[in-house]
Amino acid sequence: MAGFLLHTDATVRCAHTGAAQPTASSARVKIGNQAVVTQPTTYTVSPDCKAPRPTAGNGPCVTASWTSAATRVKVDGRPVLLDSGAATCVPTGTGLTVIATQERVRGV
Repeated sequence: MAGFLLHTDATVRCAHTGAAQPTASSARVKIGNQAVVTQPTTYTVSPDCKAPRPTAGNGPCVTASWTSAATRVKVDGRPVLLDSGAATCVPTGTGLTVIATQERVRGV
């Protein structure tokens, strides 16, 4: 699965339009002056997630973990995250969508 590498300034949102940001990144590798993000880094979803609160639903999204990443490109021995990867939000079980990231470096 090929895709563009994710970095700390990539625009990532949950299925309910909540902004998501990585909790960690690589200090050693940067793309366009932004650190790349590796697995198993989790993402924190902002409180603007519009998933229905408990009793009406199971939201809002709080965190997300990437379930797939690059198989051939690694940083510090960890796979880099790709815009084509999959993530699951907790507690809703929905995914994350990469809206924008750099478009110069691809990984597999």
